[in-house]
This record gives sequence, C-alpha cells and structure tokens, in this order.
Amino acid sequence: MNIKGVIIAAGYGTRLLPFTKTVSKELAPLGIRPSIDYIIREFVNAGLKDIVVITSRQKRDLENYFDHNFEIETFLKQKGKEKELEAIKNYDINVFFVRQKCMRGTGDALLLTKPLLEGHTFVVAFPDDIDPTLSLTSSLIDMYKKTNLNVLSGFTVEKKDVSRYGIIKPDGNKVCSIVEKPSIEDAPSNIASMGRYLFTSEVFDELEEAKKYTSPDKEFFMTDAIERLAKKNKVVYVMAEKRLDTGSPDAYIKSFLEIVYIENKDIFVSFANEKGFKHV
Repeated sequence: MNIKGVIIAAGYGTRLLPFTKTVSKELAPLGIRPSIDYIIREFVNAGLKDIVVITSRQKRDLENYFDHNFEIETFLKQKGKEKELEAIKNYDINVFFVRQKCMRGTGDALLLTKPLLEGHTFVVAFPDDIDPTLSLTSSLIDMYKKTNLNVLSGFTVEKKDVSRYGIIKPDGNKVCSIVEKPSIEDAPSNIASMGRYLFTSEVFDELEEAKKYTSPDKEFFMTDAIERLAKKNKVVYVMAEKRLDTGSPDAYIKSFLEIVYIENKDIFVSFANEKGFKHV
C-alpha cells in the first residue's frame, strides 16, 4: 500500500516571533531535534516513502534541511566523528516541495498537491502537532485498512477548553461533523481534532466544491472538505495517545521541556534538582 505523506508548512509562524523572523517554525528545536523531524520519523515508522512539503518563499532553510551538507559531512568524516555523522544522515525518503504563493488557507494549500497526489491515499500533518510516540500515522493507516474511509485523529480536551479547537461530533468511531470552536454549551463532545489526517483522493473533489463558495480573496480550510465528507458518512477517527503543541510560545516551551524529560530524563532531573525545581 503506497500511502504518501504531506506536511503543511507554508505559514509565517507569527506566534513564535522573533524566532520565526529568520528561521522556519518547523525547525524550532524540541530537545536537539527540529520539530519537523518528529513528523518525518512518524511517517518513516509508518512506512511512508514519498513526502510532499508545502512551503512558501521564506522557507528556504526548510528545504535545505532535507538536503546534504557536504562541507559538514566531509569535516565529520575527516575527524572520524561517526556519531555526529549518523545524526545528520538523511532519511530514506523522497521529498518534494510545493510552494504556496499566497496564504489562502489549508484548503488552498492541499489543493496545490492535487497534480502529485490525485489517485493516491495520503496522510496530512500539521507540524504544530507533535506525537512523541511516533505512532499516530500508523494508527490512521490501520483504521483506513479496516474501513477504506478518510480518517481523522482526535485528542481529549477539558470541557472548559473546547472553544479553542475544532470539536468532533462522534457516533462511535464515525465523525458526523466538526464544530469549529464551539461554546461549552454547544460542544458535541470534548474530542478535539488533531493535526493529523488520512485522506483518500476524493478529498480533492470536496476541496474544489468548497472553493467555489469561497471568495477569491478569502482563506478556505480543509475543515470545509472534511465536513462535506462527514455528511456522506466517509470519515472516521482514532484517538492519539499523546499530543504536544508547538503553535504558541507557552505551548512550545512546555512541549520542549516534556521532550527533554522524555528523551533525556537524567539530564532533566539533575538540572531540576540543581535548581531546586519540583518535578514528578
């Protein structure tokens, strides 16, 4: 089953300024790895080989990240630094870049991949949402194999926070609709949609239809197509085991610390003890 991957990475990242003035937000580190590396490893773990990255003109550094750096590689080889050389080894994947020339929303961004992905099934990732277990894409694919339907990922939020997210209206594992940022009273559940989606090629038809009803100077979003598919009973969902958010400064700092704790617990505990911080 040749499932493709898509990473939507064209946004300006204004919430992480001033860092994102010169560096793509997808390269913001979590521990010592760029955040996009967690998406790539998640895709690789699920067996994905072909990955389309949607970028924009200020994202040259993101394109460079997937290229060879011959100067560094040569230096490391000469010095016999095998560990460091392994750390920058490229993944066995094919990466294609599509440029979104105008910021017209996630629906517009995904439509740009149609010439490459029409006829294929693919997983879309928003790099603001990190799965530290690196298993969510595999879960989406497993559900797709069982149902042959489009698959969303969800995570549980506290009732008081439902107005911050797109909330899934579920019927068992089926998605009946997504309600954008509902009030506590109007929320159909406390299951929020996470930035990981598996789509069949039919999503392009729904995106084209949604685009017809959107003014050319307005953004339109993937949610419009998902809602159309849900009304046709073509969407199910799986729950994510764990979600880290890197979309805002506070969330990013918390996610950074959690990754450090997960991957370098001894260093984290030692530092916390040294500074007199409480930790679990």
